[in-house]
Amino acid sequence: MRSDEPKDWRFKLHELIYESNTPAGKAFDVGLLIAIFSSIIVVMLDSVESIHLKYGKLFNITEWIFAALFTVEYILRLVSIRKPIKYVFSPLGIIDLVALLPSYLSIFFIGAQSLLVFRALRLLRVFRIFKLGHFLTEINFLTTALKNSVRKISIFLLTVLTITVILGSIMYLVEKRENGFSNIPESIYWAIVTITTVGYGDISPITPLGKFVASVVMLIGYAIIAVPTGIITHDIAVATRQKKELPESCPSCSREGHDSDALFCKYCGSSLFR
Repeated sequence: MRSDEPKDWRFKLHELIYESNTPAGKAFDVGLLIAIFSSIIVVMLDSVESIHLKYGKLFNITEWIFAALFTVEYILRLVSIRKPIKYVFSPLGIIDLVALLPSYLSIFFIGAQSLLVFRALRLLRVFRIFKLGHFLTEINFLTTALKNSVRKISIFLLTVLTITVILGSIMYLVEKRENGFSNIPESIYWAIVTITTVGYGDISPITPLGKFVASVVMLIGYAIIAVPTGIITHDIAVATRQKKELPESCPSCSREGHDSDALFCKYCGSSLFR
C-alpha cells in the first residue's frame, strides 16, 4: 500500500487493537486491562455470601456487561486480521477464549462463573503494553534449567511414588481397620501425606509397630525434600554458567538494552563481541 493511499478500516482496527506503540492503541489496551481487573474484582466479591445477598443482581448485570464487552473485543480481534485462525490458536488467543467461555458455560452449568478468574491470565498483556517484554528475556535460562530438570524430577517422583505404595501397603498390614487404615488406597494416601510432611492427622497409627513405620516414613520425608531443590538448583547453576555474558553497551555506538541472546547491536548492527 502506498503512503498516499488511505488506510482501510481493517488496518486501522488492527492498529488500534494489536499495536500498543500508538496513543490510541495504548489507551485501548490500558482500558482493557482496567476492565479485566474490574471484572475479576466483581467475581471475587460475588463469591462472598453476605455481599452476594445484597448486590447479587447488580453483580450479575455487571458481569454480563463485561462478557458482552469482551466478546465484542474478541470478535474484533478476529475481524481485524487476515488469518484469524492463527490468532485463535496462538497463546494469547487461547487465553482470551478460555477467559471468555466461563461466562456462557454458566448458563448451562451452575458454578461455572467461578472460572471467570481465568481472566487474570489476560493481565499478562501488561508486559507487551508497557514494553516490559525485554525483562523476560533475562530469565530465559531459568526455562532452560527447568526443562533440563524434567527427566530427573520425573524419575525422582516415580521413585517416591513407589516408596509410598510400599510403605502404605505395609501400614495396611500392620494397623487394624478400625484405626483408619481400611484399605490400601487409604493407607497410600496416609503415606503420601506423611512423607510430604503435610500431616493432616485424619489418620494416624495406634500400634507400636505402626508408629515405628510412621517414624521411618517421616525421616524419609525429611530426606527427600531437598532432592528436587538440589536438582533444579544444579541445572540453574549450569544454565547460568552457559549463559553468554553480554557487554553492558555496544563497543561501537555505546547503546545499551540488548537481548540476552543478541550477537549484534540492534541500533547500529555492529558485533557485540570483538
